[in-house]
Amino acid sequence: MALQLPEISDAEWDVMNVLWSANAPLSANDVVERLADVRNWSPRTVKTLLNRLINKGALAYEAQGKRYLYRPRASREQCVREETRSFLSRVFANAPGAMLLQFVEQAKLTPDEVAALRKLLDKKGK
Repeated sequence: MALQLPEISDAEWDVMNVLWSANAPLSANDVVERLADVRNWSPRTVKTLLNRLINKGALAYEAQGKRYLYRPRASREQCVREETRSFLSRVFANAPGAMLLQFVEQAKLTPDEVAALRKLLDKKGK
């Protein structure tokens, strides 16, 4: 049975990004330390976010002595895909073309990015 991916808040994305980047389970203190450069959160705030993510099913944990080690239950790619679907539905009424047009119009793209988009669109048009 596939994992039902939860909605993740902006603050929870910060925590998930730390765990995805780690490539190994981390303790709450490890997460606090790695977030110190990005957020000025207290350890209590980080532990609250970790608990929310566990309750949402986004994280798993295991006890190791007196500490818990946390790991994502879904990959970054799975969560990005789900967030994209949700965004597309909420903001663009499930119209991917309108979303892409808006993004391309607003984006500052390098010549290489424009070329890659042209190539992809040419391939998609065939």
